[in-house]
Amino acid sequence: MMKTVKIALTGNPNSGKTTLYNAVTGRTEYIGNWPGVTVQKKETKLKRKYSCKNVDVRIVDLPGAYSISPFTDEEAITRNFILNQRPDVIINIIDGANISRSLYFTTQLLELSIPVVTALNKNDIIAKRQDIVNIPRLEQELGCPVIPITATKEQGLIQLITTAVEAVGKNQVQVLPPFAYSESLLRQKYIDKIIKNTITKKADLSTTTLSDKLDKIIAHKWLGIPIFFALMCLVYYLSIDGIGGYLSTYLNNFITKIIIPDTAAFLAYLKVPPLLKGLVVNGAVAGLGAVIGFLPLIMILFFCLSLLEDSGYMARIAVIMDGHFKKIGLSGKSIIPMIIGSGCAIPGVMAVRTIENVNEKRMTAILTPFIPCGAKLPIIALFAAVFYPKSSWVGPSIYFTAIIVIVLGGLLLQKLFLWEQTSSFVIELPEYKIPSLKHAFNQMFYQARNFIRKASTIILVMNTLVWFMQGHNYYLQPVADQSVSMLSTIGNLVSPLLTPLGFVGWQPAVAIITGFAAKENVVATLAILLGIASTDLLHTPGGPLAQFFNPVTAYAFLIFNLFAPPCFAAVSAMNAELGRKWLLRGLAFQFCVGYILAMIISQIGTLIIYGKFAHGFQSAIIISILLFVIIIWKIRRTALKPKKYSLFT
Repeated sequence: MMKTVKIALTGNPNSGKTTLYNAVTGRTEYIGNWPGVTVQKKETKLKRKYSCKNVDVRIVDLPGAYSISPFTDEEAITRNFILNQRPDVIINIIDGANISRSLYFTTQLLELSIPVVTALNKNDIIAKRQDIVNIPRLEQELGCPVIPITATKEQGLIQLITTAVEAVGKNQVQVLPPFAYSESLLRQKYIDKIIKNTITKKADLSTTTLSDKLDKIIAHKWLGIPIFFALMCLVYYLSIDGIGGYLSTYLNNFITKIIIPDTAAFLAYLKVPPLLKGLVVNGAVAGLGAVIGFLPLIMILFFCLSLLEDSGYMARIAVIMDGHFKKIGLSGKSIIPMIIGSGCAIPGVMAVRTIENVNEKRMTAILTPFIPCGAKLPIIALFAAVFYPKSSWVGPSIYFTAIIVIVLGGLLLQKLFLWEQTSSFVIELPEYKIPSLKHAFNQMFYQARNFIRKASTIILVMNTLVWFMQGHNYYLQPVADQSVSMLSTIGNLVSPLLTPLGFVGWQPAVAIITGFAAKENVVATLAILLGIASTDLLHTPGGPLAQFFNPVTAYAFLIFNLFAPPCFAAVSAMNAELGRKWLLRGLAFQFCVGYILAMIISQIGTLIIYGKFAHGFQSAIIISILLFVIIIWKIRRTALKPKKYSLFT
């Protein structure tokens, strides 16, 4: 009979816990060089390589913690699981780069009467430093097995899992003196004694390391910012104009010249009714193809970002931005959800739960969706190709605009709600290292699978619905003219709201509406509404899209879609972190930011570039005056209120 063993993975943030979890389970959970990457427990089975005979092993990846006494939501999750769920055995990961700090949490776990197996991770760093760890003596001092491992290279993991399974049900000898949780000084003194008895350090700690020398330039208060912008320019160039653009063109050609014609021919051979054939070919396949064609761009983007993260660089960005973020009511920790949000806004918003200060947490949740995520990349790439061909500045300009909007938005939120002083920010900087290509490829394909999964569900359903609604009226009768279709009615209801933004026609309104289901739908909807079966034609400079936009209004449309409220799934994540009251405030703020930015770009840009007023100029002036009056009134009203320690009640 097979028995079930539940193993809890615990350890300090940045100890390699999630790397170990991914290695033994085959998962591709996000890995970052900072606290807060694992924001909730994750559980799965071992992959076959590490499975044990007649034992069903379940691995639970718990959020990083420095102490069993919770100071953050993450540590509370870890503590509650261990004390309430009582796993069969705990694998505690010790950071080989900082053994002394890791042992504080280890000694607390050893007092819980649950079998503990200690994994001494980053053994390669220990060897590089020429430190000598006396493993038998360390096992004797702790009273538990100690297994040296290197999680990134999957070294020692089989022995670790085997030892953990064998430890189930065994009573470990308590060799530690009894400590009260409050006796942190005595505990640390005992840990220092263990370190002295078990570790011989060869490296001269006073020597300036290569990481220290690089940090003087890369993590410099002012030099670090232009270096970061330069790297992001390179990343977007490779993603949109470089290898990503080349592969995207190839994939679009394949979809246009092979997939769509062959699908149409196959359905014709089966004598499928014209309505169903049109639904499949022109709705599902053509609309989906318009989105899937951008898959290479997204894969290259995530590959590059993963390399930067794994090298230890992104942790420096958090430090660089800390001083600047404090001026707008945030801390450096707020950059973490924003960097995660560059992949997808949903985990980015969820990551705000690692921020202790409630004001910073809610402000970060509101501002994080402003960072361009992978779902917005197809919109950027499409409009860059059609209206700004051979111009590599479009992608980076969006990213830089996002940073500026976050800074100004933070200042405005402070004025509107008079938030209190921010908290301090402490983060451990990992050593620079050569990033793992294997990890980068894993992250790239993981994000690609997520993109395809979304395309085959939400986007596919939405595309099919859009195609049907643009070709039928409310009596479900086919119509030759889109202007009398169901979709045009919906678009015409919304289009007056977009008039001050310089957008003409109901088609842009419909694209914006479908984009709230998934931002990729904006591209697919425009392809369907324009009746474009060829994805090449959609991307043609000055092609069919030019009937709705010029270069100025195209950029305004791009800005509105990127800074208006995110997709429904991200809104749901915001609701979980903010609650309904602050969700509504956050969505209103995001909509106003996207709306005002698009209006300014469209109206002022048209006047500068073309020397005339844009469409909807008069209404834009009226709306601008109203918004200005409302903002000034709100700021003055807030300033008159007595400042409180918390306004989130």
